[in-house]
Amino acid sequence: MSFEEFRDKIKWRKWGKYLITIVVFLVVYIFVGDQSMINFAKRAREIRKYEKQRDMYVAGSDKAQQEMQALHNQDSLEQFAREKYLMHAPNEDIYLVEEE
Repeated sequence: MSFEEFRDKIKWRKWGKYLITIVVFLVVYIFVGDQSMINFAKRAREIRKYEKQRDMYVAGSDKAQQEMQALHNQDSLEQFAREKYLMHAPNEDIYLVEEE
């Protein structure tokens, strides 16, 4: 065995344990446990999905609030009843036209 081979073995022994420790730590950090990077990515995806749902519901709520404010006027209330529930005055006829 030459001096260079001996020196290379000693370097591997010296730094090999650190390299193995780092590799094991990275594998555990990325793949194992509740705090792994894979679970972190899944939770981030779920959060984005729930935020989109929240925004959709907030927009719907705002629209409903605006419609409720508009219904305080008698004319708009009558128009709403005619459009949504097909109500009419006693002396009126209603004709429904379907568009294709």
